[in-house]
Amino acid sequence: MIADLANYLAALLLICGGFFAVVGAVGLVRFPDLYTRSHAASKAGTVGSSLAMVAIALASSDIGVAVRALAGVVFLLLTAPVAAHLLMRAAYIAGYPMSELSVVDEMPD
Repeated sequence: MIADLANYLAALLLICGGFFAVVGAVGLVRFPDLYTRSHAASKAGTVGSSLAMVAIALASSDIGVAVRALAGVVFLLLTAPVAAHLLMRAAYIAGYPMSELSVVDEMPD
């Protein structure tokens, strides 16, 4: 009974992770500039992949696989946002223009 519940929860997490991946792909197509597109891509990659790895940890019958999956989640949550931030900061410093739809430029010149 507990194994069935874990499998259903893992399936739900996989569906949610897939949803974030699809929303991120739509954001890559619909958003106007590099900054907003990278935001969509980093959120989709971070949240979607993390949910998928948590689902793997729940569905796995091997504790080693579950621990490695959860370690991957921690690593991904620590590194992906920092990498996206540094890439967008480099694009800003290089002079990549923001969209006219962006309301406020909070980066100092």
